[in-house]
Amino acid sequence: MLEISRMLESDLDEVVALEAKVFALPWSRPLFLKDLKENKCARFFTARENNILFGYGGFWLLQEEMNIVNIAVHPENRKKGVGKELLKHLLTEGLKEGAKFATLDVRVNNTAAKKLYENAGFITIALRKKYYSDNGEDALVMWLNPLKI
Repeated sequence: MLEISRMLESDLDEVVALEAKVFALPWSRPLFLKDLKENKCARFFTARENNILFGYGGFWLLQEEMNIVNIAVHPENRKKGVGKELLKHLLTEGLKEGAKFATLDVRVNNTAAKKLYENAGFITIALRKKYYSDNGEDALVMWLNPLKI
């Protein structure tokens, strides 16, 4: 059974390895560590089954806004509901902490992620032209208001 819990510093080696596997512009270990130790707005969680990392996700809580900054699922564990469970967990945690709405950026060509967010009720509200520096791809800004599970 999938267990979702707060990300710990001891999770970082696995998280950074997964980040590098799934994203063209991966976050570095120092960046994750800074968020875990210094960023009072950051909330990160891991999803494990039998102590194996299936994925992780995180958001920054900025007053009533939760900005989802990362959701990653190991390629071998996709299409098993891990992303959906992580997103549900993030939204639940955001609500508990007083968030009223959620935002995120997603690559225009990331069909699976867009479908995940749309199924949760997110709508596209803006386009960031040439947002991603690796290939100049645009990003969609998506919004969920009011925040709901």
